[in-house]
Amino acid sequence: MSGNQGGDQKSLMDDVYGLHRHFYDFTRKFYLFGRDRLVRRLAPPPGGTVLEVGCGTARNLIRAAQKWPNARFHGFDISEAMLDTARKSVAKKGLSDKITLAQGDAGNFDIQTLFGLEKVDRVFMSYTLSMIPPWQEAIALGAAALAPGGSLHIVDFGQYERLPGFAKRLHFKSLNDFHVFPRRELPAVLKRIAQEQDLGLEFTPLYRGYAWSATLRRA
Repeated sequence: MSGNQGGDQKSLMDDVYGLHRHFYDFTRKFYLFGRDRLVRRLAPPPGGTVLEVGCGTARNLIRAAQKWPNARFHGFDISEAMLDTARKSVAKKGLSDKITLAQGDAGNFDIQTLFGLEKVDRVFMSYTLSMIPPWQEAIALGAAALAPGGSLHIVDFGQYERLPGFAKRLHFKSLNDFHVFPRRELPAVLKRIAQEQDLGLEFTPLYRGYAWSATLRRA
């Protein structure tokens, strides 16, 4: 995403979450499953750097910084409305010295420009890919930002492989109303990017396919 497309997406996200950001975290805990599992599996090295792509309200960054206090955390989001809430939440938790936030586009980001970083040890994307049009570009950029030994962690909506069809239809309809589109092609895209960038790939369906979890690892 570039040019006016990035501006259009920013305006859309600000419009959608200008109000919802105030109760986003309370409501999302009932159906964004697997986020805390992702945080537990990050395990950054001491003094390592962690990046969240599409950090929203910084809920996940705060959990990660509390879980892994010896690492440094960075996050960006395209929505200034969400970032306003994120900054306040980070400050309230006393983590402003450990978490750095910036405004950026997931489909066209540069960690050197945003944070002055060459590479990072961990990247994670939690229910972000289903919300951004350039989701494939976001994965490729996140993987390219990994330092040797680094890993990219993803959790997002699956395809309800082992759940009733009517549940999938109802839930997907409600998600689409909020511009959220579960990515059916995610496994194939991850496999392609892993091959292109010489990465290891782990892919795990969670909760009968309600969510998908994936990790790309650099040797």
